[in-house]
Formats: sequence, C-alpha cells, structure tokens
Amino acid sequence: MKAKPKATRKRTSQKRAKAFTGVQALLLFPSGEDHKATLDLMRRFSAAVRYAYNRLLQGWSREALKRENGPLRIFFGLNTRYADDAVMKAQALLDSARERGEDPRKVVFGGRRLFETLKRGHLSGKPLKEVKREWKEKRQGLLYSRGDKTKGGNLNLRLFVKDGALWLRINLGDGGYAHALIQTKHPNLSTLLQRAYASLPYNVELSLKDGKVYATFTWEEEPAPLVATKENGVLALDVNSDPYHLALALVSPDGNLRRHLTLSLEEVDRAPNKGAKELLLWKIAHEVVSLALEHGVAIATERLRYLRKSRRGDGSGRAFRRKQHRFAYASLLRKVHSLARKKGVQVVEVNPQDTSTIGMLKYAPQLSLSKDVAAAYVIGRRALGFKEKLPKGYGKLLRDERFRDHVQGFYASRAQELRAKRSAESNPYLRRRLSQELERAKRHLSLLSSLQGSPGSQEGSTEGRNFLGAHPWRVLRVGLFLPLLGREVPRDLSPLKPILFGGSWEGWRGGLGPHPGGGPECANVRST
Repeated sequence: MKAKPKATRKRTSQKRAKAFTGVQALLLFPSGEDHKATLDLMRRFSAAVRYAYNRLLQGWSREALKRENGPLRIFFGLNTRYADDAVMKAQALLDSARERGEDPRKVVFGGRRLFETLKRGHLSGKPLKEVKREWKEKRQGLLYSRGDKTKGGNLNLRLFVKDGALWLRINLGDGGYAHALIQTKHPNLSTLLQRAYASLPYNVELSLKDGKVYATFTWEEEPAPLVATKENGVLALDVNSDPYHLALALVSPDGNLRRHLTLSLEEVDRAPNKGAKELLLWKIAHEVVSLALEHGVAIATERLRYLRKSRRGDGSGRAFRRKQHRFAYASLLRKVHSLARKKGVQVVEVNPQDTSTIGMLKYAPQLSLSKDVAAAYVIGRRALGFKEKLPKGYGKLLRDERFRDHVQGFYASRAQELRAKRSAESNPYLRRRLSQELERAKRHLSLLSSLQGSPGSQEGSTEGRNFLGAHPWRVLRVGLFLPLLGREVPRDLSPLKPILFGGSWEGWRGGLGPHPGGGPECANVRST
C-alpha cells in the first residue's frame, strides 16, 4: 500500500562531480642509479608533505610554502611544481581529517595501525623487520605530480614512447632525469596512450611497496550527459551488515514507494581474496546502475563523508565484530557513484542522520517493510526534498506522562541493575562491557529528559522550546525499542503500528492486554 505523505518539496541544484579514470603500473628501472635517485626523490617529497602539513596547522599559506625561496625548495631540494604538489597533498590530508571530525594534530603519517604495532614492542626478528620495512615505505614512498595541459601532459613525470615501449621520465629536480619502463596490462592503457600522444593532462603518483615502485596515472573525464535524473524519481540504497545485503527502494517523484528489493552480499563475504571481492562489488554496482537506467531515475545514497560508524545491524560481541570487519559499504558506494557518472545517471547524496531510526519507526510498521528497506526509503524521500513529519500517534505518545514515567523508570532500574552486576563481576572484560551498557543507559536517561523541553528551532516548537524534545525520533527509539519491544534493534517492527496511528502503548507487559501486533483491538488498523 502506498504512503501518502504530506511533505514539502525542496529544490536544490546539484553540481556534477568530477569523474576520474586511472591506470596502475609497475615501474622497471634498467639503471640502478635511476632507481636509487627516484627513491631519494620520493623520500624528500614525503618529508616535504609532512613538513607542509605541520606548517598548515600553524597557519602558513600555500604561497609561502611553495615560493622560490620557500622552505620546501631549500630544505628538501624540490622544484616549485613539486613543492606546490606537496602542499596540495598536505592540504588534502588536513581537509579529510577535519571532514571526518578527527583531530588533525593526531594524524599519523605511515598509518596508525603500524605505529601502534611498533609502539607495543612485542615483535622481534623477521616479523619486526617486515613491519619496519612497511612503515618506512609508507612514510617515505610517495611522489606526486599533477597534470598540466599547458605543459603538454605532465612536466615532472612525463610519458613517452621509445622503440614501441612506454616509458616514464622522472624529473629529479636538480636538472637530471631518471627513466623507468612501464609494465601493465590495465584495460585503460590505450586511453592513457592516447592522452600522452595528444599532450592531454594526466596526474601521476608513485608509491613504494615491497621494495618496488608503482605508478598510478589518473585523469579527469567529462561526465556523460544525464539520461536518468531525480525528476523521474530515485533509486535509494542502504546496506546492512547482518544479514549482509543491499536494500533498494525505488521512490517516485511524489515520494511514494514504487518497488523495493534486496541484493545479498554474502557472496562478497565468501570471496577468496581482495581481487575477487572487488570484482563482485563492481558486479553489484553494475546491477544497481542498470536498474536506475531501466527506470530512468537518479541514485540516492548517504553522503560518503558522513557515513555513520555505529552498528549497522543486530548483535554485538566477537561474532558481530567479525561481521563488521567484512563491511564494504563505502567501497560499494564509491563504485556505484563512479559507474553512475560514466553511464549518465544522476547521483544524489544526502545526510544519513537518523535515516535508519525514522525508517524503523515510521515506514517499517506502516508499510510492512524490513528496517533496511525502510531506511533506504527515507534516504530516497530525503533526496527528493521531502521532510518527515512526526505521526500524530507518536506525538500523542511523547505527550503522555505515564509513558515518560514508564520509560524513565525502566532505564533508571536498568542502570541500577547494571551497577550491581558490574560491582559483582570479577572478569575485567565483562566489567568493561557492563560499563559500556551502563553509560548507554545514562545517555538514554539524559535524552529522555529532553521531553521536558529543550532550546531549539525544531518543528512544533513554541517560544524557542520544543515540547517534543530536541530529537523526538531518537527519543522514540530509546523509549519504544528496548523498554517495550525488548531489543535495541528489533527485527519485527509491526507491533508499533497501533502506536503509530493511535498513540496507545499500555498493556504491552505483564498480561495487561493483547500484544500490539495482533488481537481484536488491531483488526481495524488501516495503513493510509
């Protein structure tokens, strides 16, 4: 049955994202001296990136760092173009840390995992040598040069063909050059050769791994003309880790759900290696984009930079952490975005905040959907500009003092019980888990206090105070799921239907009445 939401449409213009194509290759150095000189240049460039990063934190400008007599040229022996590229790399790292909400002062060049492993000091012999080698390569094995159309492709790292073979000429920055043979069977090699012959720009990044130098060539391509846009609706995506699958919701321009389906990702989990896993993810991305093209709709996903890091499914403990380790949501979304741009499918990214919560509370019981499809539906509606109004039944529930007292009493009792268990528990690991559950119960109590009114400008507020709380959807999740349904992430959400439409919640516990998922009182419920 279709939903008929009353919503406000919001018109926004979307800037077309840049599409990049690349080629990966191994560099072979006929001359040992050229190989040694290239490694030295990579070491100096890597050090320059770290230096530039720290200076940017101190407020230095890009111009001050890359100028003719600037520190990058004097201290590291780089030409102006290399110096500018080092600053650009440092700025990208700084911007990335800030976008993820991390402290940029705590960025570890070389990788935090390797740093923590070395700091523990528990390795010796060959394993220690391997970790130190990997750490050194990650910290010292970088060289990057941007392409420039005015310079015929790339001035510092230039491709050329000699005796039928493709070579890379590396500007060492001191007037000398090193030469390396490019070895690759990448399918985009012919396109790269065409760009080299046509003197079109291409970016080159050299990296060091297992003592070998690898090159990655990338270039920007003009995105294909749009043939599928959100004017016809959207195909929204959401991934869940348990069960491991992709939920898809086809949403019409008026905000109604036209179709929904799921694609299993278990085969991805069983892939024997990373290469096989990548091929399977690309296969799924092709299925998604083909479905969008079939219906002529845009693709709607959560915004990559704002992907939530919380649990995406049911469960906890060692088994759940193992399932989380396989999770490839961001990787799949990047592939879908890249392929959609090449096929002319518009991609709309939305803020993922509360999409799962709203889906579980509103559309899962209303339309008899799984929580994952319901979350995808909310993503699709948000991409089309719709805002989710709180159903009248939920509004009535949040105003019910008996409900508030019941839920607050539940979490107060739970907190007291967890304190007692923690005091009696001798196992430090179980004590830590109980402490985490206790902190969660305290947070829930704090959130429930917002029902008494919080400053803000939420919908329904009066005189600067919101009588439904600062985050009504989150309050509902805390108040309904664990106290009444018995799970923090319940699978069966149909019992919420009577509350959704009527606000009735009493009689759920202790045999006080029929279960809200069935019985004569629910016989006349309509999903309208």
